[in-house]
Amino acid sequence: MLALTWLIPALPFAGFAILALAGGRLSKRVVSLIGVGAVGLSALLAFAVGGDFLASPPPGGAYNQTLWSWIAAGDLAVSIGLRLDALSLIMVLVVTGVGFLIHLYSTEFMAGEEGYARFFAAMNLFVGSMLVLVLAADLLLLYLGWEGVGLCSYLLIGFWYRDAANGRAARKAFVVTRVGDTALAIGLFLLFTQLGTLEIEELMSRAAAQWPVGSALAVAATALLLGGAVGKSAQLPLQVWLPDAMAGPSPVSALIHAATMVTAGVYLIARTNVLFSLAPAVMLAVALIGALTLLLAGASALTQWDIKRVLAYSTISQIGYMFLALGVGAWSAAIFHFMIHAFFKALLFLAAGSVILSLHHEHNMYKMRGLYRMLPTTFWTFLVGAASLAALPLITAGFYSKDLILFEAWAAEQGSPWLWAAGLVGALITAVYAFRMLFVTFFGEPSEHVRASQPLAQPGPAIRLPLIVLAVLSIVAGFVELPHNLGGLTLFTDLLHTALPAPQAQELGPATELWLQVAAAMAVLLGVLVAYVLFMRRPATVRAWRDSRLGDVLHRLTFGGWGFDWLYERLFVRPYNWAARANESDVVDLFFTGLARLGLGLHRLFSLTQNGRLRWYVLGLAAGAAILLTVVLL
Repeated sequence: MLALTWLIPALPFAGFAILALAGGRLSKRVVSLIGVGAVGLSALLAFAVGGDFLASPPPGGAYNQTLWSWIAAGDLAVSIGLRLDALSLIMVLVVTGVGFLIHLYSTEFMAGEEGYARFFAAMNLFVGSMLVLVLAADLLLLYLGWEGVGLCSYLLIGFWYRDAANGRAARKAFVVTRVGDTALAIGLFLLFTQLGTLEIEELMSRAAAQWPVGSALAVAATALLLGGAVGKSAQLPLQVWLPDAMAGPSPVSALIHAATMVTAGVYLIARTNVLFSLAPAVMLAVALIGALTLLLAGASALTQWDIKRVLAYSTISQIGYMFLALGVGAWSAAIFHFMIHAFFKALLFLAAGSVILSLHHEHNMYKMRGLYRMLPTTFWTFLVGAASLAALPLITAGFYSKDLILFEAWAAEQGSPWLWAAGLVGALITAVYAFRMLFVTFFGEPSEHVRASQPLAQPGPAIRLPLIVLAVLSIVAGFVELPHNLGGLTLFTDLLHTALPAPQAQELGPATELWLQVAAAMAVLLGVLVAYVLFMRRPATVRAWRDSRLGDVLHRLTFGGWGFDWLYERLFVRPYNWAARANESDVVDLFFTGLARLGLGLHRLFSLTQNGRLRWYVLGLAAGAAILLTVVLL
């Protein structure tokens, strides 16, 4: 089965090719079968290949497959080659499995939209590009997939392109992520010129052999790779594109946030962990970026009224947890949280999309309310997703993945109490905004908009089935990795340790581990209680705080994403627009315009000599001959 690994990305690409070339002439039913079927077959094949991989692990814990030579120019030799190991296997299973559920959901959510084939073509291309990214055995091929998901994000965020705001959001995502992509490209040039290869395993081997820990080259290379990861994973300071990316349809948001794109940066750092281990200063920067991002984004999620923007800031915050884990060397913990986050975040986006669809594309949570009886399946699955996002102790998968990150933030050699405290405060904030979203959307008296929308359109089976499957996964998936004092099951980390190094942890006693867990659980329960009191029992308190001078300032600051858009508008956008207007004629073209005008001037000058008078022609010939003879004789 391992020999069929190449088919896993090939199937979505085939679906894209068919839909892009013939989609306009196909019925919606056929488009659905091709779009969903391509990813579904890819998921089935991925699970079959994964089963074979686990049953009979290949030598060295990795299976390499070279398809053909791509580039051979001097010292640069790049092949279209795939590498399947424990890390890429986890990524492939999540991308195809969650991607299939999102595609299935889309058949109902997008049923009434024009551009149905275009939507599924771009979604298939998105999944295929992400699979290339995670399976690539070479950083240049990885970069090809990296740019592919960037292109698809532009196409899908701006899917409803007739609205100018959607087009602006798509362009913003494309431009901001290009900043990080440029840093990544420069990093690849640096790695190749210094180490002579971009093949990942050989690159890691040469770096470990040639660069000492703390080497300036290692720091420079990893800092550039971090720039790419920050842009794609929407971390400070390049996080500004992700909230606006909510302009796309809800299935697109689910795919971007849960299974593709924003997790690409996490994967890149984990895949190149040897390089980052050689640059402790950059590792510390990764941890600090993650800690700061999870706090700032969590605070912004507290003040949003658009349900999808709450989830967008939540994604930024949760990716911050993954960066925090990567920064302290807890590689497996970061990937574990990636997997669990994919389940509950896809669930939350799809459940939010179900609500939005039932209320005729209304996004404002305060125009919803009272929906728990009207949309029971959506409510119960949303409750599971919110609980897992908040890491409700013991019963949700999110608790086990987040608890592992907090434990490693304290116990790892690169960790510290300050990083742990940032994660703990972030857990409190997460619980507050997750249950604020739940209480405001589903409880209380139905709003006028809800009453005017009666009877609400109930989700069909194509929406309900993905919600139920993801809800189950958001509960049970955490039990593959249990703390020492709760069973000590380490199936997930044992699998990943064949591809990722184990964290260097300090020795902690059982009492320390217990009180760390109790602190995390208490933070979550306190957050749920705060959300209940403020948004169910005493909402007037929130309004009074919002109307105070300090509350108004803080609300505007957090609601606007801490002023990053305001700052970038003045630092980059306005100066660029001014320069573009000032240079409307393009200074580079002045030289070529000058040449053209000189040619025209000479043409006019020489045309004066063509007056049709023979005597002037003869005089000109005589003068020319006299000048020529004079030059020759002298």
